[in-house]
Amino acid sequence: MFKKAISTILAAAMTFSLVACGSSDGGAQSAGSDNDTKTEAAATADGDYDQITYAFVTFNTVPDDTSDVEEALNEITREKIGVEVHLMPLSIADYTQQVSLAVQNGEIDIFHTLGDLGNSIASDMCYDITDMMDTDAKETKELFEEEWLKTTMQDGRLYAIPTLKPFALQPMLLYRKDIAEELGLNMDTVKTAKDLTDIFAQVKEAHPEMTPLAPVSQGDSGLTRWIPNIDWLGDSFASPTGVLQGEDMTVTSYYDLTDFEDYANLVRDWYSNDYIMKDAATTTSAAAELMSSGNYFAYSASYSYPLEDTAASLSAPSGYELGAIALGDAYLDTSSINAVAQVIASTSENPDAALKFLNLTYTDADVINTMLYGIEGRDYTKNEDGTVSYPEGQDAATVPYTAQLSCGVLGNFFIQWPLEGSGSEESLKWEDEQNHNAPSSPAMGFTFDASGVQTQYTAVSNVIQQYLPGIACGSVETESALAGFRQALKDAGYDDILAEKQKQLDAWVAAQ
Repeated sequence: MFKKAISTILAAAMTFSLVACGSSDGGAQSAGSDNDTKTEAAATADGDYDQITYAFVTFNTVPDDTSDVEEALNEITREKIGVEVHLMPLSIADYTQQVSLAVQNGEIDIFHTLGDLGNSIASDMCYDITDMMDTDAKETKELFEEEWLKTTMQDGRLYAIPTLKPFALQPMLLYRKDIAEELGLNMDTVKTAKDLTDIFAQVKEAHPEMTPLAPVSQGDSGLTRWIPNIDWLGDSFASPTGVLQGEDMTVTSYYDLTDFEDYANLVRDWYSNDYIMKDAATTTSAAAELMSSGNYFAYSASYSYPLEDTAASLSAPSGYELGAIALGDAYLDTSSINAVAQVIASTSENPDAALKFLNLTYTDADVINTMLYGIEGRDYTKNEDGTVSYPEGQDAATVPYTAQLSCGVLGNFFIQWPLEGSGSEESLKWEDEQNHNAPSSPAMGFTFDASGVQTQYTAVSNVIQQYLPGIACGSVETESALAGFRQALKDAGYDDILAEKQKQLDAWVAAQ
């Protein structure tokens, strides 16, 4: 399936995303993307353009001013689709809550999910775009296999477009190579998270001023990435999470898994020995920012790109040359495809205009790369080989605008410019193989409709927000905190969610 969708762009595409980006040919266009030759005469004679606002997460510093970048985008979009866009970059710590409020208040037209598409649909946040695709996003639709788009459907209706990128996520540890080389650490001996304890002990002994592990984001130590073969069944680590593990088709509480408790105990041990950031449960700083301070050795996250590419591209924003090791194997489920999906807000006053702009983020290299990199000469420089670097003397933390770390979050990865030093055609082949060869969940394609248990979802979500960060980051005593957590989940109606998921999954299996 993957080869069909990217066959027309394979020659021009390089790799990376979330950390680097895609095509090294800045003029490359995806299949069906004829927007450069079929300019729409949509702008009215009096210059009255449709206005839309696009909210997206940035893992870089949130810029103070986006007006120059917006104007650069609008110079393209006024002529092509008669639309002007306003950008709303948000930090990862604030994203979900701010997007929810903005949709309720009718303040945004486009947003993307972060592992919570099912809940967004059940909460009536998503506009039904089924009947608009052939008119407003035909070129984007042609990029996708039918099975991929089914992951963002419910009851046969399309509510989102998956971000087009490599899908198979592999858990990794990103670490400072200078510290590993100084201490003679053989990182190749690390195969699982449990193997990190001895590594962290050596780092702490040699550098007592340094914390071995930084959280990837607020309340997330990396715990979720170390448990193998999990199908989230439409949820995520920090949302009401009834899961499958491996081939077992029994819906189970993620927080009741033996692996979850084992790893929670492991992280607690790290916390007690000062191996993990003490404020990991509450910090609003993401991993790249923490690493750039020089006070941390490593962090754990999941990427769908080769180890060397991941390390090379994350080195620049982290401020140090990084290495990367695998902490497990990639695993594909429905969420692998629909976890990050682009949504037209249900309260949008200009849904057609919003979808037309979204279409350009999948088919127009200049549009998506301006969103990511900002203004050429000020925020980035374009190299002869098609890669991007920061202006001399500047980096991701000092340029006025960059959303480079959101490469795998927005639009079409395969037409995004790679950061200097990352990505190759060989990498793209590797990513293709991962998408085809990674183990897949037996429930691939199943989507959960949470609308019947929304009251329980709200109550359970509140419980998770209260208990999970401390447990996942080791800042509370594991046994007593887990007992209180599990009881609070039960009291909030968690069993109703698990039962509803099992019922729907059984019906889905019977229909196959």
